[in-house]
Amino acid sequence: MVEKVLVLVGTKKGLFIAESDGARKSWALRGPYCEHWPINHAIADPETGTIYAGGGSEWFGPAVWKSDDLGETWTHSSDGLAYEEGKEPVSQVWSLARRNGTLYAGVQPAGLFSSRDSGKSWSHMEGLQKHPTRPDWNPGGAGLILHSLVPDQEDEGRIWVGISAAGVFGTDDGGKTWETRNKGTRADFLPEDQRYPDFGQCVHNIVKAPGMKDRLYQQNHCGMYRSDDAGRSWVSIEGGLPSTFGFPAAAHPRDPDTLFLLPLNGDSKGRYMPDAACAVYRTRDAGKTWQDLRNGLPQENAYFGVLRQAMATDSLDKAGVYFGTGGGALFASNDEGDSWTAIANHLPAIHSVETAVVRT
Repeated sequence: MVEKVLVLVGTKKGLFIAESDGARKSWALRGPYCEHWPINHAIADPETGTIYAGGGSEWFGPAVWKSDDLGETWTHSSDGLAYEEGKEPVSQVWSLARRNGTLYAGVQPAGLFSSRDSGKSWSHMEGLQKHPTRPDWNPGGAGLILHSLVPDQEDEGRIWVGISAAGVFGTDDGGKTWETRNKGTRADFLPEDQRYPDFGQCVHNIVKAPGMKDRLYQQNHCGMYRSDDAGRSWVSIEGGLPSTFGFPAAAHPRDPDTLFLLPLNGDSKGRYMPDAACAVYRTRDAGKTWQDLRNGLPQENAYFGVLRQAMATDSLDKAGVYFGTGGGALFASNDEGDSWTAIANHLPAIHSVETAVVRT
């Protein structure tokens, strides 16, 4: 069996795949795939090697692409990726996730769909749209997007979603009913006496920690947070970070206390690296303290941003960490962030980064 590490890179102009062996010292890049459609998120099933890529636009419409041969050939479907007549149409797919035999898709305007036939057809999970807060969800500046999609791999009933700018929602019954999960997260853009609403926070990314049933992390428009009760309450972990603003978060594959963040310099300051010097921040103690990781990253003129889904870890030991920039650079670390290498440059704007370790 040959072990391959795949880094799936969703971009403004299609999907790219960076490939290496288990050492992760040299990389080959291929693509673009998906006929140059904008790809917002891509995932791979490590057991089968099947790759799914979600995207689209107001021109193309929404679709989920599928490859059963590691990207050599592709099909795509949008069958069922639509709301009922009279509602604002689905414009694109923003997030994908798998659990057992079900594939999930988060879309814009914010909603959740599922497929039980590997993406050939889709069904709307209507419970989320029926939440009583739905008429008051705020599209914010970028549109009403379900961008974070976290099914609990050990509990069929539990799913968490992040919606900008409506907040975090969770279900314990497979999507029939949903709860707001935002207690303790700020909305600094509201009047001071309204800064902790039940919903309406601009969550940027949520991830689940491994090995702890109820631990989640999130990076928000207004702070960084940890929850130890499945999102029902959150505590700030932004102390020691250079900013309270950023987009991506990536959990360690085995250690629930280790998290990687990439803060930016602030909402109104350009949304680039603090002091134009790139650093990934790592905690080993669940957010009590942070270490800035800079070895191999540009420390001058780093005026780029990193989007909410453009950072990921792999499952190897030591864990690899990867992120892609709005300027089309893809960085990789094979030692949990201690050192970094640019493994691709000059790609289209990178929307998402995910990994898979497959054996062929």
